[in-house]
Amino acid sequence: MNNKVSVYRKEHFNAAHRLHNASWDDAKNEMVFVKCNNPSYHGHNYEMEVRVTGMPDWETGYVIDLKMLSDVINENVIEKLDHKNLNLDIPEFLNLNPTAENIVILIYEILREKIDRQLYLQVRLYETPRNFAEYPAN
Repeated sequence: MNNKVSVYRKEHFNAAHRLHNASWDDAKNEMVFVKCNNPSYHGHNYEMEVRVTGMPDWETGYVIDLKMLSDVINENVIEKLDHKNLNLDIPEFLNLNPTAENIVILIYEILREKIDRQLYLQVRLYETPRNFAEYPAN
């Protein structure tokens, strides 16, 4: 019998960004990215769900200690991204467009280094209540 269980931790952070491709002219950037290309940037209240899947430990009953997961997320993701300009303050986005897709991949890569590789990890990032990205994709 497969007793795998998924547990989730929700967190949030606020950050500004601008979607812009430096190799395009201003007209093309405005046409493709519309309001998201605002030269003065714009912000989001990002909501994040981190899913960890595995077999509950026979001693604790935990797939992962959710307090520990919360600490890992806060120390490694929230502290890095919260109240930042993603384009200017985050080295990974100096030459990479900080789209929801690229942000969720970055968050996943940060957390993957910190969470036991025997556990399945997935991150869902809500840029708005109706727009979100998930990595890895199913």
